[in-house]
Amino acid sequence: MSAEQLAELSDLFVVAAVVLYFLAMVGFAIELAFGRSRPDRAAAVERSEAKQPVAVGAGGADAAPPVDGPVDDTVASPQTKEPSGGGLRAGKVALVLAWVGWAANFAAIATRGMAVDRWPWGNMYEFVVAICFAAVTAFLGTQIRYNVRFLGAFVMITAALGLGMAVKFFYTAAGPVVPALDSYWIAIHVTAAIIASGLFTLAGVAGVLYLVRGDGMSRLPSRADLERVAHRAIVFSFPLWTFAVIAGALWADRAWGRYWGWDPKEVWSFITWVAYAAYLHAKVTAGWRGRAATIVQLVAFACLMFNLIGVNIFISGLHSYADV
Repeated sequence: MSAEQLAELSDLFVVAAVVLYFLAMVGFAIELAFGRSRPDRAAAVERSEAKQPVAVGAGGADAAPPVDGPVDDTVASPQTKEPSGGGLRAGKVALVLAWVGWAANFAAIATRGMAVDRWPWGNMYEFVVAICFAAVTAFLGTQIRYNVRFLGAFVMITAALGLGMAVKFFYTAAGPVVPALDSYWIAIHVTAAIIASGLFTLAGVAGVLYLVRGDGMSRLPSRADLERVAHRAIVFSFPLWTFAVIAGALWADRAWGRYWGWDPKEVWSFITWVAYAAYLHAKVTAGWRGRAATIVQLVAFACLMFNLIGVNIFISGLHSYADV
């Protein structure tokens, strides 16, 4: 096939991925709507601890350890609605559609790379397509080990909207890149940034759901589960982002003769690194958890999104040659 035909095929694969991700979102949403309601376990534990009887010591001031006894059944064993057969089937079909969409997304990247004969993330369009692929890969990879289908509807709609925006606003015809980008460093620096961004996106989705979810029974997973998913994704992706920042500095020295020049993209990459480092530091040293920790990680995610999209659109710099 010619380069033009491969480029057209890549565009068709992107459209197919958008459709498949949207259909998968619908299936996951049906499963979520007709599945079982889940208790907020963290809130339930706090309420059960508050109901424990307290023994007053001889001095009348010190409380003895909680007395052993059954936890309030209304908290520990709430009535849940069993998922219907149709809801479960919809979730399984959605998972298959997500995998097929993932394959179409991968095919779009591969055929684009063959059409341009280089690593296919040399401009904003290619970069966003790759990040959507990385986010779905993070979700499906996590699903293999843990049951996180409850995130499916939200990850799929994020990926579908991301690809749609890439086609509508960022599309760039297949072609060569400027000499500064024609380097093996693009396979090192940008690949690490894409993988990390995909995992950060998974954590961001879980963080938003954490804030949306109320106490008590909900179709959404418990806040404890959402926080756990977000934390694990960030723990895995933070070293990758650190490596991407360092690799970017090394590439900058090779391309421009300096490691650091306070270019807007460099500055916001570092700000993003600091924000995620603050989240991990607060979790480990100060024991932050729950809403406070989630807000910090969502601030970091906002920095990431501004770095990936806002800087390229609104701020000019040395990285602006990567066409939008």
